[in-house]
Amino acid sequence: MPELTPWSTRRRAALLVGLAALGSGALALWRLPPPGAVAFTRSTDELEAYDFIELTAQVSSPHAANPFTDASLSGVFRNGGDASWSVEGFCDSEEGGVYRLRFMPSAPGDYSYTIWFRQNGWTRSSSGAFHVRAGSRRGPIRVDAEHRWHFVWEGTGEHYFFNGTTAYWLMGWRDEKTIAASIERLHRLAVNRLRVTIAGRSNQYWGERVMAGATWSPFLTPWPAGHSWAQRLGHLGRLLGVGGDALDEVADDVYHPDFDYRRFDVPYWQKFERGLRVARDLDMIVSLVLDMADSRVHPDAGSSDEERFIRYAVARFAAFSNVTWDLGDDLDLYRDEDWSHETGSKLKQWDPYRHLATSHPTKNEHQDRGSDWFDFTSFQEWSREQHAFMLAQRKLQEQAGRIIPQTNEEYGYEDHYPMWAPGLGSDSSEELRRTAWQIAMAGGYQTTGESTRRGTNVLPDTGGGWMNGRGDETMTMFEGYRHMVDFFTSFPWWLTDPHDELVSSGNECLAQPGKLYAVYLPNAGSVTVQLAPGSYRASWWEAATGRRVPLSKVVAGAEPWHSPSAPGPGDWALLLQR
Repeated sequence: MPELTPWSTRRRAALLVGLAALGSGALALWRLPPPGAVAFTRSTDELEAYDFIELTAQVSSPHAANPFTDASLSGVFRNGGDASWSVEGFCDSEEGGVYRLRFMPSAPGDYSYTIWFRQNGWTRSSSGAFHVRAGSRRGPIRVDAEHRWHFVWEGTGEHYFFNGTTAYWLMGWRDEKTIAASIERLHRLAVNRLRVTIAGRSNQYWGERVMAGATWSPFLTPWPAGHSWAQRLGHLGRLLGVGGDALDEVADDVYHPDFDYRRFDVPYWQKFERGLRVARDLDMIVSLVLDMADSRVHPDAGSSDEERFIRYAVARFAAFSNVTWDLGDDLDLYRDEDWSHETGSKLKQWDPYRHLATSHPTKNEHQDRGSDWFDFTSFQEWSREQHAFMLAQRKLQEQAGRIIPQTNEEYGYEDHYPMWAPGLGSDSSEELRRTAWQIAMAGGYQTTGESTRRGTNVLPDTGGGWMNGRGDETMTMFEGYRHMVDFFTSFPWWLTDPHDELVSSGNECLAQPGKLYAVYLPNAGSVTVQLAPGSYRASWWEAATGRRVPLSKVVAGAEPWHSPSAPGPGDWALLLQR
């Protein structure tokens, strides 16, 4: 390509601006020549299974009018056998100088690949090989093929006791140290799943002690925000060295951000994936919520803009082993069931690793229970009769002819009392902890959220809780949840099913009859259990503190066994194992 003179630069800039004014169709009629060269590199020659290798295409003299639509990087990977994976890459620079492609191998061995960079009918390719060793990474979570109400880590075969929290606007923190510290704190509290939005924006705070400010904002910008036509011309101007940087302001208007859906705000996505790395190193699953009803503005349903957004998220994030997909929060407020079914099915096709996926509607009848793409339910149901509710959902799932895990991912947030909450006191940390036990004793899983009382951009400004994930040492709700996790992970809970008929009224039971009985007493006292004949080791667990009190060996006959009274007031669990 000949070097452009200042005169020809100005002339070309004028032509581009004129074509832009006529629209994208006119721009397509005038093709820029190919870039000068493409240099391919790879991040490593050897890696562990369930880590990812990154292949990079460095483009010299990039000048695609829109590098997110006019150029692409794609590849095919093979492991020496019949298996192959087609993987899409992504543009990782606003000017189109860097494209990346990531691949997560799931098994040790020798792999080969070919990747292609394409722009305006012009192609360059590169091939290579690398080695994968076994390592000890846990890999993605899957539905347990043998016990389909439950989850398992693919890499190790360990079972995963899902204990989640919301941190919707975690990526709204400007200081990434806050993001990392928040993830690490929640990990110490035995939380192993975070619900985090990619594109959700909101100017509603629901009476919580948070507000947008210098350190955090809920106005996320996965796309460039501002005056989109001016921004596009600004990009073209920069490509040609004629300025335009002043047009890159971020709009904080939740109703009129004027997103340019044909492009992506690369620094935002880079920050997001650095947070994913922190979580992955701690084996914390991140539920990637594509968007939220609170955003008010979205790409048009089923549009090329919407598809581009979802495919870009898959290209950037799917190689992380610790992700699951959520089509959207309060999804039925801005998308219908046909859209959910079609988009969920496409998402599973675009994701080379088929990470687990769900959706989170306001009305639970909009769960796509019978569809192959839909891997677990994600209810929102705020009553304090969660045990009965979750048992009813198991029956509905059985009627659908497809067993998948049942989760309630929105049943209350600590100290949060919207009009639809059951009433004052219903969202105290103690009430939520007890509610979590109800869900778990129905064979289900839960996601809740911490209080925001410590404030974000509001004194003392050390919290944020369910809205952004940050907390301090005074926020102790999850200490109580940790004791629940310790109880269930002390025995093979995935082998049990609800059997409330085996215990006296008012108490709850999970059992593998004849081998294992886990009983929950919401109000202490004693319990009658119909045990299969035999001898059992037994112990009390104080649900609120985790205190364990061994019992003498239990010998059961034909008659029901009557327990002694629990060692104290409050709620207790009783574990009997053959």
